[in-house]
Amino acid sequence: MNNVFVYCELEGHTVTEVSQELLTKGRKLANTLGVKLEAVAAGEGIKGQVEQQILPYGVDVLHLFDAKGLSPYTSKPHTAILVNLFKKEKPQICLMGADVVGRDLGPRVSSALKSGLTADCTALEIGPHEDKKTGKTYEQLLYQIRPAFGGNIVATIVNPDNRPQMATVRSGVMKAEVLDPAYKGEVIVEKVEDYVPQTEYVTRVIERHVQASKNNLKGAPIIVSGGYGVGSKEGFQLLYDLAKVLHAEVGASRAAVDAGFCDHDLQIGQTGVTVRPKVYIACGISGAIQHVAGMKESGIIVSINPDENAPINQIADYVINGTVEEVVPKMIKYYKQNSK
Repeated sequence: MNNVFVYCELEGHTVTEVSQELLTKGRKLANTLGVKLEAVAAGEGIKGQVEQQILPYGVDVLHLFDAKGLSPYTSKPHTAILVNLFKKEKPQICLMGADVVGRDLGPRVSSALKSGLTADCTALEIGPHEDKKTGKTYEQLLYQIRPAFGGNIVATIVNPDNRPQMATVRSGVMKAEVLDPAYKGEVIVEKVEDYVPQTEYVTRVIERHVQASKNNLKGAPIIVSGGYGVGSKEGFQLLYDLAKVLHAEVGASRAAVDAGFCDHDLQIGQTGVTVRPKVYIACGISGAIQHVAGMKESGIIVSINPDENAPINQIADYVINGTVEEVVPKMIKYYKQNSK
């Protein structure tokens, strides 16, 4: 009762990275609240396959739903599982990934439970809240933090009265850390038929194709990223040239994507992907909140910008004042000279 729950998304018998990241965060939230961390995993043939991918993150109770028809993911059975489980267990917090599955499942569950949901959070914390209108003070609420209004502000959203407090978080925002490889948690193999009526299996996946990503931004150790300051689609070719000699990936800010300088799949930030490279080279990027949210955990940040007062310079480890056209060709030249 009143525990922290994490929905673990599965790709076959493999727990996704975002779920493990949320288990790590869920463990910390549960410690702050003094409650248990519970996880939910649903699929086919997963018993004995997923426990060691989940329990070591500090999971006290794992609810396993193993039955034909639960994999690949379809909306109705998984919604029924969470709605009926939550009615029984009454969690105070539920976390899930803000990916294709989470963005489908989260709203369905929150709507059925009338709980509310905050999407695409970049931080989760526990704290008090005072309702100015009623004068009532709430303790230990979940602060659901995310950029809002196009990334111009950072909003802290609370849900004082409805449960569970639900939030989705995109992959890469949190960091996955195993708590104890031998962590002893309870595994409950649930009777799926008690939670999912046969009428919910109305959709059957006959054939499934997964298209490979065009880039590896999430796993790249070095990223060369361009913003509106790059100036044009042709200007982005300089970034590709630099990325080639550095063995890096090319990324972009939302402004660059909106301007048509590059494709959307390169977008880094709140409405793109979240990255944690060892080196992040920001070329002509101003540093809007929504972009910073997607790259602030980078090891070393290098800013190339003609504006000395650009917001991104405040978080950069190194700042090079100059245009992309001036600086990047010199970087390519000297790197080639010194790497021979």
